[in-house]
Amino acid sequence: MNDRRLVHIIDDEESVRNSIGFMLQTTGYSVRTWPSGAAFLRDLRSAEPGCILLDIRMPEMDGLQVQQQLTARGVTMPVIVLTGHGDVTIAVKAMRNGAVDFLEKPFEAEQLLCAIETAFGRACDGNSASRTEAARSQLASLSMREREVLDGLAAGFPNKTIAYDLGISPRTVEVHRANLMQKLGARSLSEALRVTFTAEMGEI
Repeated sequence: MNDRRLVHIIDDEESVRNSIGFMLQTTGYSVRTWPSGAAFLRDLRSAEPGCILLDIRMPEMDGLQVQQQLTARGVTMPVIVLTGHGDVTIAVKAMRNGAVDFLEKPFEAEQLLCAIETAFGRACDGNSASRTEAARSQLASLSMREREVLDGLAAGFPNKTIAYDLGISPRTVEVHRANLMQKLGARSLSEALRVTFTAEMGEI
């Protein structure tokens, strides 16, 4: 019996599946690869529990559609979204739908491993009430302007749009963004967004 934790890699690019799969196997994970979201959904009943790495841009069925199907079928496996297009709006939608994290290609191996560890840790942690309270306390530490910038980011807006809406310069938005990331202890935009969505919905 293989007791190594399993990661499902869903990506239409074979080279991506192979490279990520090799890296994860050499760091102690079991891996199963899928060429499309539709293929994964077809075999969902026989798929062993694990963490799902889900590419957003795929033919036939994109990552958001796959994620919606997983939710509709009651699948609780943690999902990490992969995007190669820097599309923050789509990543925000995925996180609002329950994704644990999103990573922009190309990403560092350390980023991926950290996200996977977080995903497995979240799957084992059933105390959503304490996470919600902690997230709300973190948000309370932000200034009004920092919270406005974070709300813009959570809506999927780029810095320039946030700057225009708030009547400030893009550079000022960057300063507020850096400050709020520091206050939230967030190393990436996805971590900052996770705090927001956890506080709003009680579970991410």
